[in-house]
Amino acid sequence: MKKLLFWGMSSLFFIACNNQPADEKKSGDESGKGQTTAYVNPSAEFADPKYIEMGKQALAALSAGDVDGWLKNYADNAVYVWNSGDSISGKAAITAYWKKRRMEVIDSLTFSNHVFLPINVKQPQSVEQPGIWLLGWYQVNAKYKSGKSMTQWMHVDMHFNANDKVDRVIQYIDRVPINAAAPSN
Repeated sequence: MKKLLFWGMSSLFFIACNNQPADEKKSGDESGKGQTTAYVNPSAEFADPKYIEMGKQALAALSAGDVDGWLKNYADNAVYVWNSGDSISGKAAITAYWKKRRMEVIDSLTFSNHVFLPINVKQPQSVEQPGIWLLGWYQVNAKYKSGKSMTQWMHVDMHFNANDKVDRVIQYIDRVPINAAAPSN
């Protein structure tokens, strides 16, 4: 009877130790056998997937030449920044720039191979603002009025204010293929 009780208790202990919640991870020695601790990232977490749809809708509008539709979720005080350090401040100025560019310089524009990641930054690790960010990676294909084309991958970070309006955009692009394809001024 003692042997049966010992094996029964050992089995229950084994089952209890292996029944961990999904949000826990192993820590300890290199073999992965160690204590179980809960993993919490205090800096950031995934945000609502609705921001992915907002990003996709914005790209579809810009591709269709609907600059107003692309900017419908922008705040009046939005700032658009390129990795070169150039920027445009204010929704009206961003609208004027992109309408001129989209109608006078770019003949057609398409986006493909989208990857979006919505995150909520709780504790910034450097200079970024806390709050909701939509990180986007995609391929852009542009045909210019010059008849030349350009294809490249882009990375765009969009920050949303408390009213779900974009108040900051950071676009990472390579200007060399754009300058080679765009009409000279």
